[in-house]
Amino acid sequence: MKFNDNLITSTGTFLVFLLFFSCGKEEKTSREENSSSKKDLQDFAQYVDPMIGTAKMGHTYPGATVPFGSVQLSPDTDTIPYAVDGKYNPDVYKYCAGYQYDDITIVGFSHTHFSGTGHSDLGDFLVMPTTGDLKLNPGTETDPDSGYRSRFSHENENAEAGYYNVLLEDYDIEAELTASSRVGMHRYTFPEKEEAHVILDLMSGIYNYDDKNVWTFVRVENDTLITGFRQTNGWARTRKVFFAMSFDKPIKNYGRARYDKQPYNGFWGKFNQEENFPEVAGEKIRMYFNFDMEADEELQIKLAISPVSSEGALNNMKQEIPHWDFDKVKEGARKAWNKELNKVEVSVENEAEMTNFYTAMYHAFLGPTEYMDVDGKYRGLDMNIHQAEDFTNYTSFSLWDTYRALHPLFNILQPERNSDMVESMLAHYDQSVHKMLPVWSHYANENWCMIGYHSASVISDAIVKGNTGFDEERALDAMVQTAKTGYYDGLEYYMEKGYVPEDKNGASVSKTLEYAYDDWAIAQAAKKLGDDSIYEEFSKRSENYKNVYDVESGFMRPKLDNGEFKKEFDALNTHGQGFIEGNAWNYSLYVPHKPAEMIEMMGGKAQFSQHLDSLFTMDLPDKYFENTEDISREGIIGNYVHGNEPSHHVAYLYNWTDTPWKSQDKIRMILKDQYQTGADGLGGNDDFGQMSAWYIFSSLGFYPVAPGSTQYALGSPAIDKATVNLDNENTFIVIAENQSDKNVFVEKVELNGKILKEAFIDHEDIMNGGELKFYMSDIANEELYKNNQ
Repeated sequence: MKFNDNLITSTGTFLVFLLFFSCGKEEKTSREENSSSKKDLQDFAQYVDPMIGTAKMGHTYPGATVPFGSVQLSPDTDTIPYAVDGKYNPDVYKYCAGYQYDDITIVGFSHTHFSGTGHSDLGDFLVMPTTGDLKLNPGTETDPDSGYRSRFSHENENAEAGYYNVLLEDYDIEAELTASSRVGMHRYTFPEKEEAHVILDLMSGIYNYDDKNVWTFVRVENDTLITGFRQTNGWARTRKVFFAMSFDKPIKNYGRARYDKQPYNGFWGKFNQEENFPEVAGEKIRMYFNFDMEADEELQIKLAISPVSSEGALNNMKQEIPHWDFDKVKEGARKAWNKELNKVEVSVENEAEMTNFYTAMYHAFLGPTEYMDVDGKYRGLDMNIHQAEDFTNYTSFSLWDTYRALHPLFNILQPERNSDMVESMLAHYDQSVHKMLPVWSHYANENWCMIGYHSASVISDAIVKGNTGFDEERALDAMVQTAKTGYYDGLEYYMEKGYVPEDKNGASVSKTLEYAYDDWAIAQAAKKLGDDSIYEEFSKRSENYKNVYDVESGFMRPKLDNGEFKKEFDALNTHGQGFIEGNAWNYSLYVPHKPAEMIEMMGGKAQFSQHLDSLFTMDLPDKYFENTEDISREGIIGNYVHGNEPSHHVAYLYNWTDTPWKSQDKIRMILKDQYQTGADGLGGNDDFGQMSAWYIFSSLGFYPVAPGSTQYALGSPAIDKATVNLDNENTFIVIAENQSDKNVFVEKVELNGKILKEAFIDHEDIMNGGELKFYMSDIANEELYKNNQ
């Protein structure tokens, strides 16, 4: 890897500048542009490796996108169905992002993907260029010659921020991809003079099944423009996406294959709809477009998407990419990422750490994604078309994951964007027939995945930290109404009994704990807004974690409707024990809002510190998580499960004991063990940036244990220096003096020259600007933070 000379300091460390670019409202960008123009942007996109996380459990995609972009144009490497013989097919889990690094074939390039999720959807409008005999079946990995897919090699594949290219070996076609926010752009170079085919597969999709397509519609508007839509019933059950597809060369001829049989087809039988017929409709459609290509000739395609209409898609294309200069679009995507990556300046020790840190930034800013046309129109939860007034509408809220660290990171580095995300949640609430904030929503659909009502955490965190470009009172009302929706996932029992009974509603302990935390977050927002009644009500509800603690076993434990604890109980097992994607050892520590009280409840500081020691050093045999697909051996250290979110705050809990120094080597161990370079570098699903946000915070030396509080717990920074350039034009500098792989312990910490006596800093300390300086050592300072709470 070549390094920019401007990045090399006198000590030989690499200086990385990271910026978080706002693609939101036009009135917001002027200040950012003025701020960034004070010094030239450096090309730090060169250090992003989109391949990290594309193997095993990472579930990231390597394709082209821009920060928070609507389009994610990326290769799909197989067509694994969601179900086989009517039963769930566990192999589909590997393809949440459409791509698996170990695969040897590419089926094509689709335009929508999730990053790092543990369930999936999307994969819209797959495009594949071919030559030779026309094949409209994708074939299989074991017999690729039976279909249109192609073999490929990683030696002829390259992924960068905003650009992807690969050689399709079976056709000797070079494929290149880039994107703007709403438009994917393709460039295919054909090796010989011959007839070429471009396949538009409207059946292909991620987490696909035979009847997932509700309907597809295609119009051939002229010899270069195709429009249409498809509607699917998957994770989002009423998802409708429109497209406009344009070629830079006239189509020679075209046709379609239809694979569904409808009992009623009207009077369309009077036409030959198989070839050169400009209007196509059906559930299962594949289109093909033929071109006469010269040797080494390029064929370019632009495909824009819209949640509203094909007219909206076409307008998106005209506004974002009105030309055919592929390299200009590629350069624009790179500039967009560099604008993001120039806002935090980081000095790190070596190339691997630089790549990991930089790629974590990249992954953290892939979503949530913009969900509206350039004119502000978007499809709402009520399926009606709405106009975003003075905000950018976002979608794909993986809130069970991202409330923990990603949205708190946005409150530091993307405050205006995060405010728009809250506004998007409130729009969702207004359009909801249930009058609930999003739980896990995407593409104008609530999919109800996971548990809790963690929109409350995101909104409360913004309110408490003063990042409110939205109506705070309206937001508080929405949080309260959501938290009182009794028919939602055991809430009626929780409100009546103070816990969720396991024999009435599964994963009851996890739900009780997470509801209690969310209630505390609501209380903090109410306190900030001066609503004493709501504050008192929800503060009381936030104590409900105590109702599922079993003193005898020392763990949180499922309780039955009759008030008794469930007799059959295994604290190690992640399946069937009242927890979701975790076991009692990990989930019992989920009281982020009341850590001091939890520690006292569990036997006091000394006993709790030893309990944490055991968590990180004991063994968790495979049999205890073999039935939980979101947990794998790669994401486990001892019995600590970092590859899934519920434990992300756990290493920082030592800060509430008399041994805060014990957190420091644990944090550095996690950073080294769970985040590495290479396709298999992530220990678990990146979960729309949450894993990456943990890495960013922990590398900088602090972490938001309880969003909704202004407090950050200190850890052990893994950088030499970081300068955060805030939107308010202040700078916050973190220095780790004498930091190295060996020197992971903190000797002392100074904030603006004053020694800290507690292991915490406040949000204002960051936003006001200043300097946080860690003095690092290879020996633990057991006297550190003696004034800790």
